Amino acid sequence: MSTRYTFITVAIIVLVTIAFGLWAYPRLPEMAASHWNAQGEVDGYTSRGEAVAVFPILTVVVVAILLAVPLIDPLKDNIAHFRGLYNAFVVVFVLFMSYVYVLTLLWSLGVSLQMNRMLAPAFAALLYGAGVLVGNARRNYFIGIRTPWTLNSDWVWDQTHRRGAWLFKGAGIASLLGLVFPNVGLVVLVVAALGVALYCVVYSYVLFRRESSRLSGS
Repeated sequence: MSTRYTFITVAIIVLVTIAFGLWAYPRLPEMAASHWNAQGEVDGYTSRGEAVAVFPILTVVVVAILLAVPLIDPLKDNIAHFRGLYNAFVVVFVLFMSYVYVLTLLWSLGVSLQMNRMLAPAFAALLYGAGVLVGNARRNYFIGIRTPWTLNSDWVWDQTHRRGAWLFKGAGIASLLGLVFPNVGLVVLVVAALGVALYCVVYSYVLFRRESSRLSGS
């Protein structure tokens, strides 16, 4: 996906999302739901103004940072090799944020929703997309599994990201359990995501030690 097309697509999604928020604002109660617990029950509220404004603002700020990263990374030439996939992931992220935003406002508007079940496919898509991106990322300072050991070696970077890609995809697929078991879906998501992240850190260190031993013994 080209950067120009990404800008246009993101702008359209954000504008549609903002339009929905403006439509919903006068119809929302004074206090709107803002947080759900692991069982899908509301355990936090905020003013309707914050409920409408925070998500779009946060999305715009994060997207601006994401789109700036390829311009400021010292290894931006490496990012250029997978920029199309990176741009596609930015769009997936914006769709994810907009989806969560719409669900949140719909619940406060009185629409009956099982939030855990509704969020499961969104998290699955986000994690699977992260896996695709990780599997194609070349060494850089902002995107991917960045540990001292992956940043020090192209071989460690490539091996770690090859393994991490499959694990993130697997975590995404595991998140779909929330469709069948909504009360444990969020727990599975958190455990899977944290488990993958921790594994990749340890794995990159093991690979680095292996490479160092090989080089010192030659």
